[in-house]
Amino acid sequence: MINKKGVWFLTLFSLILVLSVYYITMPPELLISTNNLPEQENTTPVVNMEESSILVALRVEADEEMDKEIQELKKIVSNSESTVEEKNEAFEKIKELNNNRSTEEILENKIKEEHNLKSFVKINGNNIEVIATSNSHDVTLANQLMRLVQSNFDTSKNVTVKFQK
Repeated sequence: MINKKGVWFLTLFSLILVLSVYYITMPPELLISTNNLPEQENTTPVVNMEESSILVALRVEADEEMDKEIQELKKIVSNSESTVEEKNEAFEKIKELNNNRSTEEILENKIKEEHNLKSFVKINGNNIEVIATSNSHDVTLANQLMRLVQSNFDTSKNVTVKFQK
């Protein structure tokens, strides 16, 4: 009969054996160490963020926030201890978040079509934030973007426009 120590020994031994075979059969190009590379003096990493990568980062962050909020609301909806009112409020909030997300995408596409600008739009209640990529921080362009966004809503919204280079 094999005891626990024997099982652990065989497991670890077989793992070491597999890794050793993998190491031996690995191509030599992968084994070259970075110590053999020529040294570069005063090297500092340079990070160049493209205009769109900033907007992508903002979109990913907003999507993660929204996903987290939706998950919390789904817990309320699926919880058997939640009241009907709480479930209805959570369901309506989920519906509102989804509507906001689709409206944000529509606005981003309209800005792209009409002004040829990449943008990030975030709707939070009556506040709408627009971040557009543009080399010039033009007041006229900002007003045009504000009018474009406001034209998609029946009620007055607080629209802010920021430009990102």
